Amino acid sequence: MQQGDLIRAASWIGAAAVGAGLALTGAALTGHLDGSTTVQEISATTTPTTPPAKPAANGLSVEEIYRLDSPGVVQISDARATQTSGQAGSGALGSGFVIDKAGHIVTSDHVVSGVPTLRVRFSGNDALEATLVGRDPATDIAVLQVEAHSRSLTPLPLGDSDGVQVGDQVVAIGNTMSLDRTANVGVVSAVQHGVDAGASGVSQHVIQTDAMIDGTNTGGPLINSHGQVIGVSSDQAGGGTGGFAIPIDLVKSVVAQLLTNGSVHHAYLGIDAVPVSTSLAHSFALPSSYGLLVEHVTPGTAAASAGLHAGTTPVILAGETYRIGGDIIVAADGKPITSVSGLRDVIQAKKPGDSLKLELGRG
Repeated sequence: MQQGDLIRAASWIGAAAVGAGLALTGAALTGHLDGSTTVQEISATTTPTTPPAKPAANGLSVEEIYRLDSPGVVQISDARATQTSGQAGSGALGSGFVIDKAGHIVTSDHVVSGVPTLRVRFSGNDALEATLVGRDPATDIAVLQVEAHSRSLTPLPLGDSDGVQVGDQVVAIGNTMSLDRTANVGVVSAVQHGVDAGASGVSQHVIQTDAMIDGTNTGGPLINSHGQVIGVSSDQAGGGTGGFAIPIDLVKSVVAQLLTNGSVHHAYLGIDAVPVSTSLAHSFALPSSYGLLVEHVTPGTAAASAGLHAGTTPVILAGETYRIGGDIIVAADGKPITSVSGLRDVIQAKKPGDSLKLELGRG
């Protein structure tokens, strides 16, 4: 196709078997597509949507963040160990944080996995029994609920992880074994922008930080300079000198499904992609000034079966490496795509087996 042309392609999201990975189906971009879908060249008439406004430039101090958000950070413990010892902090498993006035608490799945009876402590010696609402091992997210008066709960504000950048200051708050909340300060070390290339069907978009993430604050919130939660801290790969966080955009989707269904079924496409900026499009004469640049297509996925093209030419702009020459996703199901989270939202609204139409800039 000529540069700047757009193509419309239909790709099928893989069908998932519970506990058995993903079985993918797909359609090719050329030729006959199951007798019902055709490839069609269309003009580039789609316009980008305005990205959400970022918070004001002036951020909060670490002291202010701690004062505002720490009341909503809880300690999660094994009720059996607590009852046996009778000591506050015994049986501590990790941290979590309140997300609403109904008493729902988000934490890491590995914190609560295999524990039949859970307790949550806010401060002091008071502990509440917690009910497991649902868990998603694939994303390492779990939701608990406690019975407490709404006035005693401090839900933390949830931010937008799609706008997180390397160098952003972050604070990881945890509720430790001694019941003293801690604040570990650091910066974002790396952001992996992949959409959903993992074989498990789970987004590989994770936030890496040099703020110390350990067993006491894992499951707790990673907070930006505006006091908003941008991720759920995890010590699974941090080694005590830093760690990772599951981005809050993904967490929101998982939590919504857990609250509604008690379980999560992941649909996925099978790509890694990064947003196209105006400077990137101008510098390398890309066919679109917005959208997502496809940098990798995972073999055996719906994206591969549909014939999406990944970039093959590495280029460097402002110190960042990109792979150009592949497709640029400009719309999904008719919705303009200007960010990774935008495409992720469309995909996560799907069920395994649903179809997805993409508009691509090629050339």
